[in-house]
This record gives sequence, structure tokens and C-alpha cells, in this order.
Amino acid sequence: QVQLLGSGGGLVQTGGSLRLSCAASGGTLSRYIMAWFRQGPGKEREFLAAMSETGERTYYADFVKGRFTISRDNTKNTVYLQMNSLKPEDSAVYFCAASADYFPPSQYDYWGQGTQVTVSS
Repeated sequence: QVQLLGSGGGLVQTGGSLRLSCAASGGTLSRYIMAWFRQGPGKEREFLAAMSETGERTYYADFVKGRFTISRDNTKNTVYLQMNSLKPEDSAVYFCAASADYFPPSQYDYWGQGTQVTVSS
């Protein structure tokens, strides 16, 4: 059973940056496609970015292209989301997820607990 632990969220001003981390335990991260999602207050969960098992392929939601970057370090069993030029509308709980599906995945097998990001105006 893979467990995912997200961290790195916090309060940041508009235009600032944050790097989220998601550490995996109980399994080998390199076996999974990794992705980031977010859910704002009163909103549905939305996909942000995904990266293939060895990092050679990425897929981004259009609204984060150029601002967010997904990366992974399989030697550390960790995936990252670098977020730049943050806006108040980026405020949400951010989740990492792991998938054993084909790339890009349509279903996810494991989810992290979420980390809160708040962007002040």
C-alpha cells in the first residue's frame, strides 16, 4: 500500500512562489505516474500536471502552463510541484496522486492527504 505525504503549502503573496513536495512510502515511486490536483473552496477537484514514471513525459492543464512545473526524484521517492507567479485564485488544497494507468492516466490509485496553499492579494 503506497502512502503519499504532501507538504510545502503555506501562505504566499500574489506573484510569489512555492514548491510542493509529495513523498511516497510503502512502495516504489518509479512504478507510478505521478500527478498533482487541487480543490478550491466550493469547487471541484481539478487536474494540474502529470509526469510519467521516469520523467520523460509531462502533461499540464492549460491554465498552469508556464507557471507550474512538475518534477520527480525517484531516488528520493518524491515528486514536486514548483509554482511561480501565484495568484489568489490558485488558493486551494493541493493533492498529489499516483497512477499505474497508461500515460496520461484516467484513474489514480493512491492520493495524498492534501496541503493548503493560500495566496494573498
